[in-house]
Amino acid sequence: MAKRTQKAGATARFGARYGVSVRRNSASALAKKSRKYTCPVCQYQKVTRKSVGIWHCNKCDYTFAGGAWEPFTRASDANSRIMRRSVEGATTADMAYIAQQAALDYERSLSESEEE
Repeated sequence: MAKRTQKAGATARFGARYGVSVRRNSASALAKKSRKYTCPVCQYQKVTRKSVGIWHCNKCDYTFAGGAWEPFTRASDANSRIMRRSVEGATTADMAYIAQQAALDYERSLSESEEE
């Protein structure tokens, strides 16, 4: 006899309970939690979750805090960008000002070359 439904995967234990969308969201969260991620230090795919928000690299023994389901969240990505800019010495407003000045200098150089 042929199968009539797709395989349920990790959420098969719920049976027909809780609804399809809840089981689907649960399956994606469980998959994110259990997969291996790239280590920010040694760049190997050896980072696993120890507990909620605690991530550990099995190669270089680096332990760090992250999200509940993934080690790197959107907020942590934004934070790292801000930290990188502050270390490099430029804020977003500074970068906009620098770009504006570069554009003005370029326009001046074009107008000077046309005059000559």
